[in-house]
Amino acid sequence: MRSGAPGAFTGIRIGVGVAQGLAMAAGKPVIPVSTLASLAQQAHAQYGATHALVALDARMNEVYWGQYAWQDGLMRLQGEEQVCAPADTPVPDSTNWFAVGHGWSAYADVLQLRFGGKLVGTDAALLPAAEFMLPLALVEWQAGNTLAPEDAQPVYLRNKIALTTQERMAGQR
Repeated sequence: MRSGAPGAFTGIRIGVGVAQGLAMAAGKPVIPVSTLASLAQQAHAQYGATHALVALDARMNEVYWGQYAWQDGLMRLQGEEQVCAPADTPVPDSTNWFAVGHGWSAYADVLQLRFGGKLVGTDAALLPAAEFMLPLALVEWQAGNTLAPEDAQPVYLRNKIALTTQERMAGQR
């Protein structure tokens, strides 16, 4: 399971644990799917977006960020998912981008100024829904990109909080 979205580290880990338990009980593998990618897929399904800029509030004056374009029947990541300050989000050369995710309301002043002329629409209230993860998971399944349940781990775009805690604890020894 991948998380590009904000959430308590504990909540994400609980979700992964539930997925692992269900997969182990059913004897099935786990398929990693990004929250950011699922929101881009949802923007296409609900708004016909062919280009999506996904920004989720990562707190600490940062956003979880991804740029997606419609290719081969899916919204595909352009570049890398990342965590960055709203003022540091990559600006695409082209126009006709649809903005999605609550980062667009949390940092509206910066993001609208930065991307205003490139946007065709915005839905800052859109929340991820499982049905839009399914097309992404199906492609991964068909490509053989699955994990044994015991190998499933959350992907944190921001590791500095965990690293800071680990470094602090190591320094106390």
